[in-house]
Amino acid sequence: MTEFIVVMITSPEGEEARAIARALLEKRLAACVGIYPKGESLFRWEGKIDRAEEHLLIAKTRKELLEPLIATVQSIHSYEVPEIVALPIAGGSKEYLDWLDSEVSP
Repeated sequence: MTEFIVVMITSPEGEEARAIARALLEKRLAACVGIYPKGESLFRWEGKIDRAEEHLLIAKTRKELLEPLIATVQSIHSYEVPEIVALPIAGGSKEYLDWLDSEVSP
C-alpha cells in the first residue's frame, strides 16, 4: 500500500516559496503545494528566542519521495536550516489519494 505524507516547509519570501513549489511540482515530487501567506514564527536559534514572518508551504506526496523532496528544498532555500517536516496522511477520499498517486513519480 502506498504511504502518503504531508510535508510542511516554511519560507521567508513569497518568491522563494513559489520557486520551491514549482520545483517540487516540475520534478513530480509533490502533487500539490499550498502556499499560505505570511504568519509569525517564534523559535529558538543560536541560544536566543527569535522571530520571523514566514510563508507556510504544505506539499502532498508519497513517503518514498521525501528524501529527494528534502534535497530539492535545501538546494533552493535561503535558510541555513530550513523547516522541512513530514507527517503521515492517515486517510482521505479514494479519489483524491488516487489523483495524488497519479501525479507524483516514484
